Amino acid sequence: MLRRFVCSALLLLCGFCFSSTLVSLHAAEKAARPNIVLCMTDDQGWGETSFNGHPVIKTPHLDDMAASGLRLDRFYAAAPVCSPTRGSFLTGRHPNRFACFSWGHTLRPQEVTVAEAVKSAGYTTGHFGKWHLGSVQANSPVSPGNSGFDKWVSSPNFYENDPYMSHNGMVEQLKGESSRVTVDAALDFMKGAQKKEQPFLAVIWFGNPHLPHEAVDELKALYPNQDPAFQNYFGEISGVDRAMGHLRRQLRDLGLAENTLLWFTSDNGPRPPQFKKDGPRSQATGGLAGYKGNLWEGGIRVPSLIEWPAVIKKPETSDMPCGTIDIYPTVLAVTGAKVSHQPTLDGESLLPLIEGHKMSRNKPMGFWTYPTKGHPKRSTDILLALQKQQSPGKPNPPGPVPDADAGSLKAQYSQEELPGSAALIDGDFKVLKMENKKGTPKFTLYNLKQDPSEQHDLSKQDPQRFKKMKAALEGWQHSVVDSLNGKDYAD
Repeated sequence: MLRRFVCSALLLLCGFCFSSTLVSLHAAEKAARPNIVLCMTDDQGWGETSFNGHPVIKTPHLDDMAASGLRLDRFYAAAPVCSPTRGSFLTGRHPNRFACFSWGHTLRPQEVTVAEAVKSAGYTTGHFGKWHLGSVQANSPVSPGNSGFDKWVSSPNFYENDPYMSHNGMVEQLKGESSRVTVDAALDFMKGAQKKEQPFLAVIWFGNPHLPHEAVDELKALYPNQDPAFQNYFGEISGVDRAMGHLRRQLRDLGLAENTLLWFTSDNGPRPPQFKKDGPRSQATGGLAGYKGNLWEGGIRVPSLIEWPAVIKKPETSDMPCGTIDIYPTVLAVTGAKVSHQPTLDGESLLPLIEGHKMSRNKPMGFWTYPTKGHPKRSTDILLALQKQQSPGKPNPPGPVPDADAGSLKAQYSQEELPGSAALIDGDFKVLKMENKKGTPKFTLYNLKQDPSEQHDLSKQDPQRFKKMKAALEGWQHSVVDSLNGKDYAD
């Protein structure tokens, strides 16, 4: 009898220990999964931070982030305008692969987004701020909610102070400075996830410094010697900086900062209030050629910083070419997320670089501006019209579903005609194809390390490299057309 009692007690104790071990392992596994916060500004140029040398703009919080984390000095937006870059950010693919050719164009619902991918690793997901990849009406196939986000407080396009937003489909007005209210909405989501002990992905897309520039008085006062247009413009950038400072402080106060990967970048080059050759435009791009809307360096090279204290122990700077196409594969590598049917990727994981290892890109980076017009999306008008049709608990008004045809593959594209500007960056070299108004192409070659302002065409001095890179660009464009015509969705 005593032996049976002892055996039963031992079995019970072993079972308790095994159960406790499982609980501890599960808790440790949860704790090991980093949180991911991905931030992006709207039309902020490569030169529009203090750490990149702007003589006027004050960005102390971004400067501190640059001084403590990983600074990516050759980071590229996938496109020189907003919606396409946002699509690349979410998918790791060039936006032409899914027909997101210009501003106001949408995702395709067939695409796999980073928000959908990380769910396989147990993450909860949220989007906050500018969407601009389709409707923010809840039943749209390309709304944030139908693109993988559990919680979303989103605007159809850029927005200013006291903005109207779609909160999981219901329109509401937030009160406060544009960038700050966006971060506060994201922080509410993060606190909720922390309470549930759930790792999170938060995508924060600011509406600034996009036109029209409307900084609050406190931010304009930072620039007393500037004319009103630039008080507003610079003030909006400082507003983003302060919001980033608030976000970083809150992450520390919540005990989340150590194991949170925080990534900051912009969606394309700048569009200052005035364009002067040697004035604000040159300062906005840090002396790079071009600006928003073209494939010169000033149109696509943007500031980018990564902070992750648990992994990035000392400040680092990298001049390896990388870009918004790399965000998706990097997040998958960091989180261990799995995707069963992965369409062709253009991006590569930057995790080795983040971990402090030397890294070189495995394949060149392609760019292609397809000559298609943008689609106007006036956020406040759209949201006020939607709000009038809503009632409590019923976010979707009767009538046609916005962007219902976003996944259509009826339009098919030629492999022979590859219209528009294009570029290929391979290490230090860039081949650039520009078209005049008649569609006549001109190809040039630049060494970006020696000539970052793209002043000296090397196509005649280095004809073999020029020929090889032109062929590689065309080959990449053919791959893009295959995706555009639906090849990646065959299964």
